[in-house]
Amino acid sequence: MEETIKVSIITPSYNQGQFIEATIQSVLNQSYRNIQYIVVDGGSTDNTMEIVERYRDRIDIVIHEKDKGQSDAINKGFRLATGTLAGWINSDDLLKPTCVEEIVALYRQYPGEAIFYGALLEIIDGSGKVKGVRKELIDNRETLLRQNYNLVQPGSFYNLEIMKSVGFVNEAIHYSMDLDLWLRLLQHGGIKAYQEKPLASFRIWEESKTSTGKRKFVADIDATLARYKAPLWSPNRMRLKWYDLKIVMKSVIKSKA
Repeated sequence: MEETIKVSIITPSYNQGQFIEATIQSVLNQSYRNIQYIVVDGGSTDNTMEIVERYRDRIDIVIHEKDKGQSDAINKGFRLATGTLAGWINSDDLLKPTCVEEIVALYRQYPGEAIFYGALLEIIDGSGKVKGVRKELIDNRETLLRQNYNLVQPGSFYNLEIMKSVGFVNEAIHYSMDLDLWLRLLQHGGIKAYQEKPLASFRIWEESKTSTGKRKFVADIDATLARYKAPLWSPNRMRLKWYDLKIVMKSVIKSKA
């Protein structure tokens, strides 16, 4: 494959020294080479920057300064991105070796679309052990808004020109910034999925945001759906209410045990 299409990848990070080296390696070891790699660290106080410096000659841009959170860090990277496509991989997640190659091939078929992603996502734990594979097929904006809000962020890439037109990530959102971005992007272009194999690994461990902020995560998703006029009784919002109730019930049972 000709590598004329540049792809920008941003890794936002804060005190993820135990995982970030594997993340960096997963980007640098891509089979597709025309990549601009940007690491945005929010002033880590652990060994993160020591690890980043080991790869400094292979990372295009490194930012190490206090930020306002993950969304702010992602946007710092996006504003410096010069690729045709751009995306982010969190500092505890991984890209599979052919991820970018497959995404670029998909883009070549459908250059006018807004989102390109891998429908299969490998789930790993804190030690990197594979716990399963999740599949999410999103046909269009209405499906994402009303029926199934689950999306695959690791290994997803966006048409940078369209992303510039919608203003990148909403920095006021702490948990569901990816859902908010997708809903805005899908107002300006379509979505295409690669379905043959996982393109990324999503790490769920005891200190990840997914694990520690469960009720906040649910509330954030619901607020995002409400912002874009998803009906209160839509399958999406009803499912969130049920999840929130289960979280509360588990907490009550645990407190009485």
